Amino acid sequence: MSDFKLEYPPGATPLNPNEIAGLKLSYISTQRELNAAEQDNILRGEKWAFAKKRKDFLSERFMRDLHKQMFGHVWRWAGTYRNSDKSIGTAWYQIPAEMNKLINDVRYWITYETYPLDEIAARFHHRLVWIHPFPNGNGRWARTMADTLLFNLDKERFSWGAKANTGTLGEHSETRSRYIRSLQLADTKKYGELLEFVRS
Repeated sequence: MSDFKLEYPPGATPLNPNEIAGLKLSYISTQRELNAAEQDNILRGEKWAFAKKRKDFLSERFMRDLHKQMFGHVWRWAGTYRNSDKSIGTAWYQIPAEMNKLINDVRYWITYETYPLDEIAARFHHRLVWIHPFPNGNGRWARTMADTLLFNLDKERFSWGAKANTGTLGEHSETRSRYIRSLQLADTKKYGELLEFVRS
């Protein structure tokens, strides 16, 4: 990997030098090449996730496997929990406990229909982003996990702001600004904007 400056869209978590050293592809020398490699890997990961219904989709193993499927061709640390603190997310050493707590919460919500299914998936997504278990790729992975939940429970996947035609979530755009704002509101237990966003 040549020395090039990584660029991050608003709200993205920067990688530390050790994490950057985990890049597998030596030919990458520009941000554009990295973005293209990641996008190709993400599409393969999503194809794997939605190839069939799974009984274990609400397990730590499946969630780590999904991250590895989405980022493992590009990054050595894909599917491995981070071992350093970031500007957002729980303390790194609390990640396994927080993930298990979330899994138990979501299973309970589904079993007892605590919330409508869209709200369960949106709350699930928000908590995954809040935990921020991996060095990078948390947003895309957490969106795919929410969609995996919906898919396995026979409900249509979220559109994540795509219907508004205001740009993508991977770039500086109005769509990304709305997404970040809705997550910040969810941090304060206000889920209305997130619920509106995921179906827009």
